[in-house]
Amino acid sequence: MPSVFPGMDPFIEGYEWEDFHINLITAIQSTLVPKLRPDYAIRAEKRIYIEHPYDDPRLIRPDLTIIRDPLGLRGSRSPARSSSAMLEPVERTLPGPVDIEETYLVIRHLETSEVITVIELLSPSNKRANAEGREEYLAKREEILRSKTNLVEIDLLRGGLRLPTVEPLPPGDFFAFVCRARRRRKVDVYAWPLNHPLPTIPIPLATDDREVPLDLQAVFDTVYDRAGYDYTVNYTQPIVPTLNESDTAWASELLKTLQPSRPNC
Repeated sequence: MPSVFPGMDPFIEGYEWEDFHINLITAIQSTLVPKLRPDYAIRAEKRIYIEHPYDDPRLIRPDLTIIRDPLGLRGSRSPARSSSAMLEPVERTLPGPVDIEETYLVIRHLETSEVITVIELLSPSNKRANAEGREEYLAKREEILRSKTNLVEIDLLRGGLRLPTVEPLPPGDFFAFVCRARRRRKVDVYAWPLNHPLPTIPIPLATDDREVPLDLQAVFDTVYDRAGYDYTVNYTQPIVPTLNESDTAWASELLKTLQPSRPNC
């Protein structure tokens, strides 16, 4: 069963993103293979780095908690009673690094093994302010922009910081960036709102070869259906990140159509 939303389903970002990211990368690969053969190969590759989420003071919690008056003995000064009283421990989490693994797609020319195009699907860590994931991603992005490789970036996350551009981005909830090696530092930006279907975007190849189209809406529909999000997503939960007032009213009307047929609504 397809999503009730005409384009990107906003519930996926808050509740199914990790699974969705893996499935969408695989679906994009499967969709492009027939269009790339026999000259190109497209493969999934991984980027691994370490994040320290507890470096943010807002996320740090004390390792030791003092419980005031646990036994209701306020005012008691008896040494014997206080020395024998037992306190229940309070569990806390120690700060520590977290391994982050991100998957992206690489198109290579079969004869030369040259990397022709990189396709990135942005993750929340790529968009979180002051996060190692964002710094790592932007460094890799700059490395590609200094090379002869095409870069396609797909941002299906409403939350977090947008990718930096010199000029302001056009209005939109979702974005796709297509940067061709022959026009380095110039990027075609596709922007669309929540209530709009996902667009078809071009995937650039070698200079002498024609670009191939990628229908993002068709890929999304395939992933949504195969993963069974229509019955696994609980559509009674709040949308995260929250919508503005007009989008909230619009989404509420759409969700009313789910109530008779879906168990999670």
